[in-house]
Amino acid sequence: MLTAKHAVAGVALIACLLPASAPASTAAGSSTTAGATTRALLRSRELWATIDVCNPPDQPNTVGVRGSMPGDGEAHQRMYMSFRLQYLDSAAKDWVDLASGSSPTFIPVGAAASPRQGGRSFQLVPVPGKPAVTLRGVVSFQWRRGKTVTHRLTRATSAGHMSLAGADPAGASTATCLIG
Repeated sequence: MLTAKHAVAGVALIACLLPASAPASTAAGSSTTAGATTRALLRSRELWATIDVCNPPDQPNTVGVRGSMPGDGEAHQRMYMSFRLQYLDSAAKDWVDLASGSSPTFIPVGAAASPRQGGRSFQLVPVPGKPAVTLRGVVSFQWRRGKTVTHRLTRATSAGHMSLAGADPAGASTATCLIG
């Protein structure tokens, strides 16, 4: 449910569509301590978030957010991602979550033995008479052993990444998306 504050943004979040994941092909090494492993994950080129769908003709008013996370080399651990959208509040010059009041839903993307990608698309409806809105995605990543979260990191979307699936058009990767 959107608040009045979010209605000012000029778009309404309708539904989340198409959760998807695709495994990547290379494995990452593990470290002997949790701190060293977290630092290695944080520095990994395989840790990113991007917008790979931004209002294409065949998916109007759709924003696709995709994330990539490195494995930590622990095959018995599992990796999870959650996805959200933020809009740029031009008056405050700050990013604000588009939807509020909900806890993040983490989707499983696979074993932590190797890197994984996952994504989610959001269908939006522009509010007539309101200006276009700049959006970005935020992806939260978790590595878990059973129910215990061993590592957690978050990334805002950035450009220049290669989605293994779902980009429209193929190869699309941007930091932000304008809808309106």
